[in-house]
Amino acid sequence: MSKSISPTPSVRARIETTLFEALKPARLEVIDESHHHAGHQPNITGTGETHMRVRVVSERFAGVGRVERHRLVNALLKPELDAGLHALAIEAAAPGETTRW
Repeated sequence: MSKSISPTPSVRARIETTLFEALKPARLEVIDESHHHAGHQPNITGTGETHMRVRVVSERFAGVGRVERHRLVNALLKPELDAGLHALAIEAAAPGETTRW
C-alpha cells in the first residue's frame, strides 16, 4: 500500500484555519491580491501568495478599537508574515457593525 503525501496547504488556507480557530468568526473572507502587485518590487512577480486581504467579523472585536483588532490579527498571522507574506490588509468588524463588503 502506497502512502499519499498531501501537499502543503496554501497560505490562504493556513490563514483561514488560523483565524477560524482563534476568532470563531461569523464571517471570514481571505482574498489573494498578489496579482495586483506584480512588479512593485523586483522579487514580487504576482504569482505567489504575497499579498492577502482579510475580511473578518467576530465577537472578539466587540468593544475593541481598530488598532487593537489589527494587532490581534497581525499577531495571529505572524508566522505567515515571518515566512514571507509581504502584505496583509485587514478589515475587521464586530457583528452588527457596518462593513463596506
